[in-house]
Amino acid sequence: MGTEEVRDGVKLTNLDALLFDGADATKRDLIGYFEAVGDRLVRQLTDRPLSVIRVRPGQEPFMQKNLPKYTPDWVHRVTMWADSSKREVTYALCDDVRTLLWFGNQRAIEYHTTLLLADYSAGPTHLVLDLDPPPGEHFRQAVRAAELVRAALANDGLAGAVKTSGAKGVHVFVPIAPGTDIEDAAAATRAIAVRAERLDPELATTAFIREDRGGKVFIDSTRAGGATVVAAYSPRIRPGTPVSFPVGWADLSAASPGDFTIRNAAKLLGERDPWVQEMPEPQRLPEDLLAEGHTIPVARVQAMHEGKRRARAKREN
Repeated sequence: MGTEEVRDGVKLTNLDALLFDGADATKRDLIGYFEAVGDRLVRQLTDRPLSVIRVRPGQEPFMQKNLPKYTPDWVHRVTMWADSSKREVTYALCDDVRTLLWFGNQRAIEYHTTLLLADYSAGPTHLVLDLDPPPGEHFRQAVRAAELVRAALANDGLAGAVKTSGAKGVHVFVPIAPGTDIEDAAAATRAIAVRAERLDPELATTAFIREDRGGKVFIDSTRAGGATVVAAYSPRIRPGTPVSFPVGWADLSAASPGDFTIRNAAKLLGERDPWVQEMPEPQRLPEDLLAEGHTIPVARVQAMHEGKRRARAKREN
């Protein structure tokens, strides 16, 4: 399975093992990718509570939030209360390439961070709109919906950067001013999604319940607060091991998620960091956007109540 090697003080093992079925890449390829673009990926991970998705041989992928006990002392970390699991979780802070290489040797392939820094008091750093084409539809549909989001932002004097998710769709990131309240950021995200939907309701929908989407692109506005989103430059556990890759708005229509993989992304980037280059400066959220957003129900809560209502009606019928 390949000899052991030491890079940046990290012992690496089984480097010639396939990452996962259909990866078309080995752990050596993953480590090489991290060495080539690690500074740019670390820039997106620094100071953010990190969740990773790992793949052990012969097992299904799993998300790891809590650092295992065998984690080296030099890995930075932060212990925080997790509402979802109702317990304290010790998250990694991947602040250097050495930590990234250690995670790579643990077969951690995907890197997901919160929109909040470890210091939650600073507030969220971005709004995120996640757009996936409906089942059976082409990536181009998600691109068209992303253009709606861009137009909705522009109508309120805002701008964002876009990247492939590395899976089926795209992510639009909108940098916001430090100190923005978490609830205000969530409300603004909902309002942007609704305004984008209004621009072309035949193409896009904000319907959280899958069966209500009618074959339209779902504009997901739920990535707020402590929710996580895959980082720019992170690989994905998908056939060919694609990466979440920044794309300029002018180039988006010609792109496809499979265009960018751990085998070619470093060469495509060269010395550039397009995610930093394309990202606007942090922006203050307009009052009208916040006001509308606070009138829009939280999608998950609304869907939960609607699901209960439908189940009750079905029982009564």
